[in-house]
Amino acid sequence: MKSSVAKAGRRRWLQGAAAAAMVAAGMLKLRAVLAAGTLPPGIAQIKGDVRVNGKPAERGQRINHGDVIMTGKGAELVFVAEKDAFLVRGNSHVEYGALAVKGVVTTLRVVTGALLSVFESGRRKEIQTVTATIGIRGTGIYIETEARRTYACTCYGEAVLTPVDEPQLAETVRTTQHDQPRFIYGKGMPRMLEVAPVVNHTDLELQMLEALVGRKLPFEPRLY
Repeated sequence: MKSSVAKAGRRRWLQGAAAAAMVAAGMLKLRAVLAAGTLPPGIAQIKGDVRVNGKPAERGQRINHGDVIMTGKGAELVFVAEKDAFLVRGNSHVEYGALAVKGVVTTLRVVTGALLSVFESGRRKEIQTVTATIGIRGTGIYIETEARRTYACTCYGEAVLTPVDEPQLAETVRTTQHDQPRFIYGKGMPRMLEVAPVVNHTDLELQMLEALVGRKLPFEPRLY
């Protein structure tokens, strides 16, 4: 009995130590970014297999309108475009769209995978997935896509969440710190929008992205 208790205690200690090490590593990265100041547009960080338009991505490479980003398992890409910054998770397919004719709208299409973004306020942007269109005017937002639903956490700021199949049910979300995450469903589900938990993204990551474009979070970080 004592042996199993000891093993369980050691296991918990190791898990805690690993978590602390991850936080420490993240803080070191963040300090390096803050020391460097605002970065010019382009790729800031590459981890694993990342491709842009089918070719291996390179540090400093610019992401232009019409570019297609693909990341492999466990990969990660951080890049700056204009005054916006993005973190693309592994197993993702993201299309950095073109400027629309009306209202100067930058459109990103998240076909698969996950994307964390921070946007400059004032200019209208849009993120599209299979089940949702998300209108943005300066905010931090995290998106994960599945075949029949989209997860959207408006981390701070304002976003308009519109189900593709029932656009009349669009919801405007205003938050200060991850207050109203949503699942946005496709056709055939009992409801199009549903309250969701906060998952798979941190304040530290948002802080790092904002630092890349010379801005600060509008709140004190708490989700590490």
